Amino acid sequence: MKHLILIVDDDEDILKVLEANLRLHGFETFSAMNCQEAREWLADRIPDLIVLDLMLPDGDGVQFCQELRAEGLKVPIIMLTARDKVSDRVLGLDSGADDYVVKPFEAIELVARIKACLRRYEQGWNEPLKVGEVEIDPQSRTVTLSGKPVELTAKEFDLLYLLARNCGKVLTREEIKRQLWKDPKRLYSWSRVIDVHIQHLRKKIEKDSQNPRYILTVPAVGYKMVEPSQETLKGGT
Repeated sequence: MKHLILIVDDDEDILKVLEANLRLHGFETFSAMNCQEAREWLADRIPDLIVLDLMLPDGDGVQFCQELRAEGLKVPIIMLTARDKVSDRVLGLDSGADDYVVKPFEAIELVARIKACLRRYEQGWNEPLKVGEVEIDPQSRTVTLSGKPVELTAKEFDLLYLLARNCGKVLTREEIKRQLWKDPKRLYSWSRVIDVHIQHLRKKIEKDSQNPRYILTVPAVGYKMVEPSQETLKGGT
């Protein structure tokens, strides 16, 4: 499964070098040359990691990083900058960045840092999660609803955990496909396969699968998991 990297930098030469090196190491890449382009890109999909330049034409990378963290984006962010003072590095890390690389840099070093950040981030995928009355334990791969066990297939569990980890955020079908199916080209209709898995999940965790409380459809986009209100959990509408 390829990791998706978003590169935000206004230097076309750097973008070309980074894209070429990252793809050579098995990553999928998308690029943006300013904050606005990055925001438009992030509105449609969730990357596995962001490489973010400190100085951008329409904003400051530190502030942009702070805004992304305040909005709940948790994926690793590596900041690129020509500033090499300790105070600048501290400012970048304090803004929510996971690592800080000073220009000029060797592409192979950045690739190594990206891999290290992804390893640290993915270790967090072992944390138990609770959304409403749904509790998910990834280590034992068990799910309970109101304290009662729920039997899920392996793919249903992976899909539920992916949605729960991104609770409140919309996941496109493309994002779900990329995260959970290593070779989606082999599927006759991956979009339909995802929809069927969602239907099965709803039947197992929703009180009324026709009026879901947890897994909501976002028309023409994908799905999101939400925290139901207490009134809904008690049986209200």
